[in-house]
Amino acid sequence: MVFPIIHRVPEDKLRSDMERYRQRAIALGATDAKVITTDKIVIDERVLAKCNYPKCSGYGTNINCPPYAMSLDQVRKAVSNFRYGILISLKVPPGDTAGTEAREKNLILPYRRKLAEVTAKIEAEAFYDGYYLAVGFGSGPCKSIFCPDTDCVALVTGQACPHRLKARSPMEAVGMDCFAMATNVGWDVYPIGQNTQPSEVPYGLRLSLVLID
Repeated sequence: MVFPIIHRVPEDKLRSDMERYRQRAIALGATDAKVITTDKIVIDERVLAKCNYPKCSGYGTNINCPPYAMSLDQVRKAVSNFRYGILISLKVPPGDTAGTEAREKNLILPYRRKLAEVTAKIEAEAFYDGYYLAVGFGSGPCKSIFCPDTDCVALVTGQACPHRLKARSPMEAVGMDCFAMATNVGWDVYPIGQNTQPSEVPYGLRLSLVLID
């Protein structure tokens, strides 16, 4: 069912809907989800610096990553116009996110696709509930999730992204410190790098966000 648009949803209804979306994210496959007020969204220039040093493999390869993603100033202004967000987490077994085998076989890909699907569905459901400005942010370069073996159509030809209903800018690509936000809601985050072995961490954590107002 599609609901009529209300320009400014009453606070009590919005809070009730946010809790429903939180539960829905978990039902769709997320490990956990939290309702946060947008003043808890951490935006930091140092996060964007990490896209450059060391240079991320997604940098400049797709329309949703730097230097093509929204600027931090644009993101700050956009976030300030929302009241709430759904912060979504998905735990990944250590053997699928750390170590040589995980990297060479790209074992994390199904988890990244699952998180993108959950994020897109929450955004879409909020849209059809009348929250027409709902917008999601994902985890990791969209190209490596949806177009790992082809060039980004939107970037190369200027045509619409064939995965535009699911492909979103990663939180980190627009300066959101998703690790700080995760720890602030009580989730444990473990740094996983090229030399991290599966035995050294209990799990990996992928994070996404849907802004709703």
